Amino acid sequence: MNFVESCRRLIALESTPQHGNKEVAEAVAKMAQEAGLLVELQQETLKGIEQCNVILRSPSCESMRGSHKELLLQTHLDTADAGSFALWTQTECNPFNASIYGDELYGLGAADTKLDILCKMEALKSLAHEPLKKPVVVAGTFGAHSGMMGAAKLLRRKKVDPDLVLVGEPTDFQLMTQGMGLAVVEISLPFSDQEIDYRRNHDLIESSSSQSRIFHGKPAHGSVPSMGDNAIFKMVDYLAQLPDSLVVMDVDGGLSYNTVPASAVLEIDIVEGGIADPISTKICHIVRELRNLELDFLSFCDEAFNPPHPTMNVGTIRTSEDQVQITGSCRILPSMGQQVYDSWMERLNGICSSQGAKFRVTDYKPPFFTSTELAFVNFCGDILREMNLPSKVGAMSAASEASVFHKLGVSCLAFGPGKSAGNSHEPNESISISSLMQATEFYRKLIQRVCL
Repeated sequence: MNFVESCRRLIALESTPQHGNKEVAEAVAKMAQEAGLLVELQQETLKGIEQCNVILRSPSCESMRGSHKELLLQTHLDTADAGSFALWTQTECNPFNASIYGDELYGLGAADTKLDILCKMEALKSLAHEPLKKPVVVAGTFGAHSGMMGAAKLLRRKKVDPDLVLVGEPTDFQLMTQGMGLAVVEISLPFSDQEIDYRRNHDLIESSSSQSRIFHGKPAHGSVPSMGDNAIFKMVDYLAQLPDSLVVMDVDGGLSYNTVPASAVLEIDIVEGGIADPISTKICHIVRELRNLELDFLSFCDEAFNPPHPTMNVGTIRTSEDQVQITGSCRILPSMGQQVYDSWMERLNGICSSQGAKFRVTDYKPPFFTSTELAFVNFCGDILREMNLPSKVGAMSAASEASVFHKLGVSCLAFGPGKSAGNSHEPNESISISSLMQATEFYRKLIQRVCL
């Protein structure tokens, strides 16, 4: 199987949060074993779904394992949800059908970052029998969209012992020495007893009816919500214009906290005499206050980032028998400080409490920062210059596994082929095959520079 066929093979295997990445990890493991590499699979279960980290080493590194700090080349194998298949026009409406037009390869995870593992594996394979002074390990992890648990499990189970980590992200070959932190929040808003009884009995009434409306937006990565069009916001704006004498029968929108929702559905029923303290007004109040808080983010600015300020994304809204649940995420600048972050979370908690809702932070990853004076940064910059690629360091708005490794004092950089903004987490995600070849060469040179 050649490189392009391997790319097609991985794209064809689903690794969305609802499916898990085990099949992709096992496919990578098989390819690596056939290439003569040492392979370890770390199988885990996350919320009832089978997940897997795949860990690759060259035979020449086996004797040093446990006695030397490692260079870790990491990338995540899971992808965002594909969304509406109909929008994947470049792949015949099938995001798992890798399609090539000239040099461009389209498919879910092409850039973020399923194919990056193949580049790192090829680089490792080319140096598999070189006598290395410093061991190198390649790891494909799970859970990038579920708290980055794969990277955390990799460290907790002591499967790797790095002092240098290159985290795979679609940075278009820019070295990222800073990254925003990530807070994932969940808001649970209960129906009143009157609403619960009405919704429960609604479908039992012979003459019952309801009204539904679908709202459309534009998906984008949750770190750059301005590049999308939030369908949940459109739905709430519409809901705010309706009379209070209604019952929310169903509200549903979005795919994950990490993606700007492309669609939302609202189902309501008008009630004679109205409903006391309806959930519709509470939803509107909470979302309005969230958007007001987002305006406060503009007072914090760091021009190294794009966008240069913290961001918020309301990603999903769901209805259950007794409540409506909203999930979202906030991106946090390294320069803000813990006190500012804590004050924002307290404000969000206060907003929700005033409406009888429960607020909780389900995940928090601090920002990461790596000094540009480190030799690791200089090594990478030298290689980029050798390859006639820009070597200027940057900062990325998206949170990554670098936050997990940085928290433990490990020097991290985020780097990889492909573009994020306007590409990942959107239909027709793509990457050029030539950039994958360049990435392979970069990783090979990095291993030589750091480990030989």
